[in-house]
Amino acid sequence: MTPAAALDVVRPGALTTVQDEGRPGHAHLGVPRSGALDAPAHRLANRLVGNPADAATLETTLDGIALRPRTPVTIAATGAPAPVRIDGRPAAWGAPVHVPAGALLDIGRATAGLRTYVAFSGGIDVEPVLGSRSTDLLSGLGPAPLTPGAELPLGIPYFTPPAPDAAPWQAPPRELVLPLLLGPRHDWFTPESLRMLAGPGYRVSPAANRIGLRTQGPALTRAKEDELPSEGMVLGAVQVPPDGLPVVFLADHPVTGGYPVIGVVPEDHLPAAAQAVPGTPIRFVVRDR
Repeated sequence: MTPAAALDVVRPGALTTVQDEGRPGHAHLGVPRSGALDAPAHRLANRLVGNPADAATLETTLDGIALRPRTPVTIAATGAPAPVRIDGRPAAWGAPVHVPAGALLDIGRATAGLRTYVAFSGGIDVEPVLGSRSTDLLSGLGPAPLTPGAELPLGIPYFTPPAPDAAPWQAPPRELVLPLLLGPRHDWFTPESLRMLAGPGYRVSPAANRIGLRTQGPALTRAKEDELPSEGMVLGAVQVPPDGLPVVFLADHPVTGGYPVIGVVPEDHLPAAAQAVPGTPIRFVVRDR
């Protein structure tokens, strides 16, 4: 009998989750979009193994993952560069790689950046929840983060196109430059705070996660101390909690919040935030339109 296509988790890494394009359209139910934080890296990994863009991949954090496929599979690792080994032998990063049944696929610690994406021909075929296979750390929807001994089913492989000569790759940022569209509550902060926000004093906090990119730096001072009712939050919203340190909302962010939003980072600039390691300098480029 042919074994079912699946992966056995040998080493889950610090935090490895299943991610796809997310589950948009459910904010009115209190459900975040979730999905891959570095969407371009996720899509590239899928393209390299012949999957559609919305196939589920694995998103690792910092120290990679080790797995054994039960059947032969083609894989590709993108995002944060990391050593790829099959039964201890070096293999290519950023290119399709054949892994025999039973071989140990080991994706090592990221050498730059934070999150590596691993695609498998056929995609990770866990049960969808609200139309998505993504793990949502805030609401708890989707599959749990990987643990030793976990089993991950694989889908039926799609047609695999010829491999490209070179895969596009953007290096993780040495400085995270984030355009910031002011509003809707920037008038709740002093003019000096707005000038300070555009200065060089902020860095990525070690407390940053899939919910939000937390910052370290000078605290912003409010000019208005009124209570604010909970209101809707969008992807990229920069909320300022009582400690005065801005938080950039990422894929698993809450859909409502009660602290003022000083501005919004456009979505197409957020993938770089997914790869910014703690301590990376942040520069907010403030504009009013």
